Amino acid sequence: MSTENEGTAVPSAPSVPPVPVAAPEGTPESAQQAPPPYPEQPGRASEPGQGSEPTTQLPGAVPAYLPSSAGPTGSAPDAGWPPPPPPPSQPHYGGGGGGWGEPPASGPQPSRKRPGGLMAAVLAAALVAGVVGGGIGYWAADRNSDNSVSGGSTTVSAADAPALKREAGSTAAVAGKALPSVVTITAQAQGGDGGTGTGFIYDKQGHILTNNHVVASAADGGDLTATFSNGKEYAAEVVGRAEGYDVAVVKLKDPPSGLKPLALGNSDQVAVGDSTIAIGAPFGLSNTVTTGIISAKNRPVASGDGTSDKNSYMSALQTDASINPGNSGGPLLDARGAVIGMNSAIQPSGGGGGGGGSQSGSIGLGFAIPINQAKTVAAELIKTGQPVYPVIGATVSMAEGGDGATISGDGGGGTPAVTPDGPAAKAGLKSGDVITKFNDVPIDSGPTLISEIWTHKPGDKIKITYTRDGKESQVDVTLGERKGDTR
Repeated sequence: MSTENEGTAVPSAPSVPPVPVAAPEGTPESAQQAPPPYPEQPGRASEPGQGSEPTTQLPGAVPAYLPSSAGPTGSAPDAGWPPPPPPPSQPHYGGGGGGWGEPPASGPQPSRKRPGGLMAAVLAAALVAGVVGGGIGYWAADRNSDNSVSGGSTTVSAADAPALKREAGSTAAVAGKALPSVVTITAQAQGGDGGTGTGFIYDKQGHILTNNHVVASAADGGDLTATFSNGKEYAAEVVGRAEGYDVAVVKLKDPPSGLKPLALGNSDQVAVGDSTIAIGAPFGLSNTVTTGIISAKNRPVASGDGTSDKNSYMSALQTDASINPGNSGGPLLDARGAVIGMNSAIQPSGGGGGGGGSQSGSIGLGFAIPINQAKTVAAELIKTGQPVYPVIGATVSMAEGGDGATISGDGGGGTPAVTPDGPAAKAGLKSGDVITKFNDVPIDSGPTLISEIWTHKPGDKIKITYTRDGKESQVDVTLGERKGDTR
């Protein structure tokens, strides 16, 4: 076995008996056995100023030849001086004798051997130690690496990294649990036009919650396909749409068993700064996960799908999680993995609201429909197939950026701006009144007023603050209802 010790300087070693290189044929087996080592003795051959200790010649042994020492028959100048040291009290080797520290056995003293034998013995012992050390090194390398190279390499590979454990509340853990319940929706109109959006499992019966603008192109005789994160595709159909809310419910035609609806949170309890996780298919890239925070609440947003002049209105959750076209309809999760919103719109860099039809990229201004509103709409769509909207029974100006929402002079098409016997009329509101507060929420425009109205349900009682001829007043209004999207 090769070792990595070759070429390394050998340190001085204790005096040891000579080791035979080879025994001639016919040598008795007992004579071929190497003598046992003995502990280092201070003050012997390793100390400066003293000569090599005499050793006993093994029967039949051939001393190793060390090129730097004299040969077995050579002589050195002035070999008789200085006189040899007294015999050491060392045991006899190879021929029996007393134990360690006993006087030498009686009989003629063996002839003195030249230092070359001792140096050969030291070298042999060092080589034996090197072989043993190399063997241990190879064993360690073999034990610590599955990729060690055979043949005695002592290279030890780096240890494998421990298994990565993700905390239960980490983004990876939350996303991993939610992804199997998120689908990529492909909508194909009869004429061939279509697009891609996102949805998520709403119940075990196969209902999926998404945006209206995601499925609108396939609502009238088109094809809908829902693709799960494992790549399996299922045909789907529209159950109901709410254009004003930008909410739709579709259902898998042949839902698989074991569907896991996403847990729904409480969007009213969301706080600015809360962590968010958005899942969707931006630009068709399914199963994309992005993170951010809640940047603002109750953000009035009017969004459109780019295919009609009818807008959707929401009092949105604003997030800086990256949302792009294709994320629409996907879930906005909190740190626990509960749905707090449904991603619906973005603010493009050119200004104005952006729906799924816009191809502008994210600039960190994304908007989600609060889940409390979305689930109320979804329940009605599943039950009746059509949406129900709360109303105040008055038409307001849709100009943005004013001092309030002004009740129009007429309702369009020759109808009055304030519906006779409607909620606003019963409360005494008239054309020209400027609504400045809806409960405690400031109102700066018509879209903001509608966004706030649609966060409530028909029958809710609301306190409205308005101004008339420069005078501020308050009235209580009980919200009415309107069914369907016909306006």
